[in-house]
Formats: sequence, C-alpha cells, structure tokens
Amino acid sequence: MPSLIKQRSKKSGLPPGTLVHIGEKKTGKTKITVLDYDELHYQEKDLDNVDECVQFKDKPTVTWINVDSVHQTETLEKIGECYGLHPLALEDILNTDQRPKIEDYNDYLYIVLRMLYYNETKSEITTEQISLVAGPNFVISFQEGIEGDVFTQLRERIRNNKSRIRKMGADYLAYSLIDAIVDNYFIVLEKIGDNIELLEEKLIANPSGNILHEIHILKREMIFLRKAVWPLREVISGMERGSYTLVKESTRVFLRDVYDHTVQVIDTVEVYRDLVSGMLDLYLSSISNRLNAVMKVLTIITTIFMPLSFVAGIYGMNFKHMPELEWRYGYPVILIVMLAIGISMLVYFRRKKWL
Repeated sequence: MPSLIKQRSKKSGLPPGTLVHIGEKKTGKTKITVLDYDELHYQEKDLDNVDECVQFKDKPTVTWINVDSVHQTETLEKIGECYGLHPLALEDILNTDQRPKIEDYNDYLYIVLRMLYYNETKSEITTEQISLVAGPNFVISFQEGIEGDVFTQLRERIRNNKSRIRKMGADYLAYSLIDAIVDNYFIVLEKIGDNIELLEEKLIANPSGNILHEIHILKREMIFLRKAVWPLREVISGMERGSYTLVKESTRVFLRDVYDHTVQVIDTVEVYRDLVSGMLDLYLSSISNRLNAVMKVLTIITTIFMPLSFVAGIYGMNFKHMPELEWRYGYPVILIVMLAIGISMLVYFRRKKWL
C-alpha cells in the first residue's frame, strides 16, 4: 500500500519553482511518445531526443506528447522551455504527491490526476500521479511510472480515422484522457468490493487477528481512495461549467458524463468506507461476545462447584461427634449427593438457556 504522505523535506528552504523530484525513485530512462493527428492524417513515433518536440509545437494538428517517468529534471526543463510552461507547473509535475487540481495559465491548463491500479499479486492498490498540460492544439501527459497506463484503448481510437476523437480538438483529447482514468476507477472499486464481501464472510465465520489486520488494510485503502478521487469532482465541475476558455462548448457535454461517473465513484467509496467501519464494529462485537461466552461458561462451572465445595468442606470438618464418620455408606452417599447436585444445576442452566 502506497504511503498517504510523501516526504518533502528535501525541498525545505528552496525557492518556488525549484525542480526537485519528490516520490518513488526511478532508475529507468524517460520515454517520450508522440501521437499527432487530425481528421485525415496520423503520425505516431517515439522520440529519441526531447528536442524533437519542437517540430510539433506550431502544427495545426492535435499533438499528444506522453512522457513516461518524470524523475529526470533535465528532460522536464527542455519540454518546459519548448512549450513555455511555468516553473511552478514544472515543480508540481515533479512533486508526485499532489491532490487532483486544475490551474489556468491562460495559454494552457495544468491538470493533476491520480491513476489507480489494482495489484492482483499483492491484493492492494497502487497509484501514480498523472499531470496533463492542455493547450490549444496539444496535450502533454506526464506519468510518474514507466510500467504502463490505462490509455491503450484511447490510442486505438486515435489510430482509427473514423473515430470521433480524430475530428475533435485538444480539449476533447484532454477529456478522453480524464475519462479513461475515471473509468479505470470502477475496475479498481470492483476488486475492492469483492475483497470486502470475502472479508465479511471470513469475519462472520471466524473473527481472528488476521481478519483485523485485513480490515485495517481495507480501511487505509478507503482513505487513500477518497483522497485520490474526492477533489477530482471540483476539477471536472470547473471544466464542465465553462470556467476555462480552452474548453469548447462541444466538449463540455462529454465532461458532464465524466462528472456523473466521478460522483458515482465517490458515492461507492463512501459506501465501502461505511462497510469497512461496520466490519470493524462487527469484529469488536464478535470478540466481545466470544469473551462473554467464555466468561459465562467459566461462571457456570464455578457456580456448579461452589455447592459441591461447600458440602465437601462441611463433610471434611473433623468434629468429634459426627455420626457420618462411622457410617459404612457415608462416603458413597456423599458422592452421589454431590453428583446429583451438579446434574440438577446443569439441567437448570440448560432450561434457562444459559448453556
């Protein structure tokens, strides 16, 4: 499970706009891919040198530049110089613990999102920050990792010259990237929902210490999901209401659909949070009930043996004039009496449904 808060101590005392990477340290080489298209033309290529981005800057076509692994500050600086990105925007791209947000720099929009994955092997959520820079005819996406993304189907749609995206502008491309990320949230939530149902069954069958550990992991994941998704509603709402001139009216219709999906995701996260909290209460209640049951049995056993001990105590007193001491059948009779008392008390407790 990723950390909820990443360390920013390395930036302490540095001036604003200083490019320092904050997040998981990467060792792979930064990979830059370009998809340039319009309704009639399409070009896709991997760039060996970041300076090649210049040739796509002033083209009338829509250009999508995807940068995988943002830990190399030199590459980021060159892209910033090419497209005139503000130093504060570049700083936010390197600070990979940003909350979802949108900022208007007049010539372009800077959007921060969280891309979520579900790790089947470890049964946990992994995440990376996605930064989008959306201009009049370009979108630059900066991905924190190099393992892959959720944009495979989007790339296939761009390659298809009959798809709607080939006829639309850069704002529609930005919408499509956001939509792909939000749709992937539902896949992650389905996995979390299956884990919650399975954990509920285990909890009812056998509330053990391992179950408590799994509940705490789920609770932490719900907090993480809420932190990653909740601010996204404000971002999409601002784009949908027409707060930014770079977003065309034709695209705002599609943004309403993404907004609805975001609200559904948030509602699902809230429901799952309530379920996990209820499971924690159920676990504590189960443990308490089990303890009460054990105490009940111990109390019953103690209660059964109290009269027996009382009788044995009286019978064992060594007084001089005790006729039972000389009686031949005194010992077996006392044993029978004690057994009868014990059985009668068990019958009484069973009728009271204490056992």
